[in-house]
Amino acid sequence: MFPAPPHDVIGHTWHHDSQLLFDYTKLDEADALAAHCTKGFNSGMPGLERTLTNEDIWHVLAYIRSTLPDGVQQMRTSRNLPQQ
Repeated sequence: MFPAPPHDVIGHTWHHDSQLLFDYTKLDEADALAAHCTKGFNSGMPGLERTLTNEDIWHVLAYIRSTLPDGVQQMRTSRNLPQQ
């Protein structure tokens, strides 16, 4: 089982599409990855749809993005990764 990566430039979550991160947070791993045609791995990440509202999840993701350095935010923009 893999531990959660850091949500900074060292981790890899910054380069993922916002919708994938939303789905991965809301749904269980298998459903989220299947929706994005991505092969899974055993992370142990539970779906939080019973704990957080959709709006809560988007706010958390926005906060994480806001803590990334300007250069990383520019790379996200240049890759046309939705900000939501």
